[in-house]
Amino acid sequence: MLRASRVLFNAIKPAVKVSTGLTGIEVNSKALPELKSIYKSTLTTLNHLPSTSIYKQATESLINHRLNIIESNQDNLDKVESEFGKIIELTLDEAKSEQALVAKMLEWKSWEQLETEPHPDQWRYFEPASDV
Repeated sequence: MLRASRVLFNAIKPAVKVSTGLTGIEVNSKALPELKSIYKSTLTTLNHLPSTSIYKQATESLINHRLNIIESNQDNLDKVESEFGKIIELTLDEAKSEQALVAKMLEWKSWEQLETEPHPDQWRYFEPASDV
């Protein structure tokens, strides 16, 4: 009897996600379009960084990879979450944080030379010769 009810339940269960399963993270019904929008905006901002910036190269690579996953799965949420290895709401949160960080990196100009040269031994840690 229970087996038959499980089949019926699976036939009528909603096709949309009801819960993320994580406290404090609500289901976002428009997560994929919002994620694509944030990624495209982030890529636009990244274009203002110099092409030699390692941060720019790594971030562009990650975002382009994720956009390819979204587009190759024809916006199928279950397949996208499966390839990302996490729920889309967490990925969306990360994308928003990355977008804010790109703006900060642009403001900080981290690719420029330091204003003052660091002390030669600044980056030497716990080496026997550094105690002298």
